[in-house]
Amino acid sequence: MAQPDIKNLVTEIARKAKKNSYSVMKLSTTIKNNVLADVAKGLRQEADAIIEQNKKDLTLAEEKKLSKAMIDRLMLDKNRIEGIAKAVEEIINLEDPAGQMTKMYKRPNGLKIAKVRVPIGVIGIIYESRPNVTIDAFSLSFKAGNSVILRGGSESFHSNMALSAIVLGALKKNKIPESALSYIPVTDRQSVQELIQLDEYVDLIIPRGGPGLIKAVTENSRVPVIKHDKGLCHIFIDAEYDTQNAIDIVLNAKIQRPGVCNAVETLLIHKDFKDKKAIIDALVNNNVEVRCDKTLQDLNPKTLPATDEDWDTEYLDYIISVKQVNSIDEAIEHINTHSSHHSESILTKDYKNAQQFLDEVDSAAVYANASTRFTDGGEFGLGAEIGISTNKLHSRGPMGLEDLTTQKFIIWGNGQIR
Repeated sequence: MAQPDIKNLVTEIARKAKKNSYSVMKLSTTIKNNVLADVAKGLRQEADAIIEQNKKDLTLAEEKKLSKAMIDRLMLDKNRIEGIAKAVEEIINLEDPAGQMTKMYKRPNGLKIAKVRVPIGVIGIIYESRPNVTIDAFSLSFKAGNSVILRGGSESFHSNMALSAIVLGALKKNKIPESALSYIPVTDRQSVQELIQLDEYVDLIIPRGGPGLIKAVTENSRVPVIKHDKGLCHIFIDAEYDTQNAIDIVLNAKIQRPGVCNAVETLLIHKDFKDKKAIIDALVNNNVEVRCDKTLQDLNPKTLPATDEDWDTEYLDYIISVKQVNSIDEAIEHINTHSSHHSESILTKDYKNAQQFLDEVDSAAVYANASTRFTDGGEFGLGAEIGISTNKLHSRGPMGLEDLTTQKFIIWGNGQIR
C-alpha cells in the first residue's frame, strides 16, 4: 500500500475513534460487561478458527527463524484461548473505575470539590508478537470506558485479525460503535509513525515490544507515551537463605517461561552464601546457559564467561548472567545501574536487609523472598493487564483498570465569585 494511503487510513481510523469515544465513555457498566461476555463466548466458539489463523503466523515465524521464545509468545492453542477468555471474565467481575469519586472536600468559600475517575479517551496500543494483547488491551480499555486503536506486529497479523473479528462481532451485537476497537490492518511501519503523530485524536500511546520499538515511539511521538519496556529482572541471594528455596525460586523465575518480561535475567549472589555451586549446578542441569563473572567460573565446567554486555542484556531465553557481590549495597547499586526497573527480588533471612532492598531498589515491582514471575495483572488481583509500565508518571508496574483512567475535578458552587 502506498504511503499516502497509509496516512489517510490511519488518520481516518483515529478520527472515527475520537468521534465515537464520547459515546463509549457514557456506556453503563452493564452494557460494557455484556460486550465482554460476548467476547469471551466468541473466543470459545471460534477457538478452532483462531488456531487455524495462528498456524499461518507460526509457519511464517519458523520460516523467518524467530527464536523459540518469540514463537512461544506467538503460539495459541485451546488452553491459551481458554485462558484469554477467563481473563476477560475476570475483568467483567472487577469494579468499573469510571465515575468513582476518589476525594471530596469543602473549601472555606463553600465550594464543594471532588475528584472523579474518568476514561482517558482514545488509547493507541502498539505491540509485538503476543496475540493475547489484542483481547487484553481491548477488554481493559473498554471496561474503563476507552476506545482503543491496536497496531500489532507483522508476526501475529493473522491471529490478531481473527481475534479482532471476535470483538467487532460483540460490539455489533450490542449496537456499540465498532470504532470502540480499531485494528490497523497493515504491517507497514509507516502506520506506527502516522498513529503517534495524531495528538488531535489519540490521547495516549502504549508501546509494548523490543527496545527498538520503544525507542522509536518515545522519541517520535507527539502523543503522551507510557512505556512497557524490556524486563531486565534481577534476583539477589543474600548471605543467609535456604538453599533449596533459593533453587526453587531462581528456577521458577528463569525457566517457567523464559520468554516473558518478568523472567529473571541476572542473578547476584552474596560472597558469603555457602551454596553458590548448588545454585549454578541447578541452572546448568536445567539446560540454562550460565554466564558467570570470574569469581564463579570454576564452580561448574559448563559455565561461560560473562561480558560487560551481559549485565545489560534481556535474553528472553534459557540464558542467565551470574555475578558475585560483596554486600547488599553492591547488589542494589548493580541493579539500579543495569536494571530496566521492572522487577527485582531479594532472597534473605535478614529482615533489615529485606527492608533496605525494598526501600532502595528503584523498580516497578520489588520482592522479598519470592519469584519475579508474579509481576502480572492477574497475580496482583488486577485481572488482565495492559502491560507492565516502567514509567514513573501516570502509572508504574502492572496496569489494570484504574490505570486506564485519569481524574478530573468536579466543583459545586452556589454563586461564588473570586
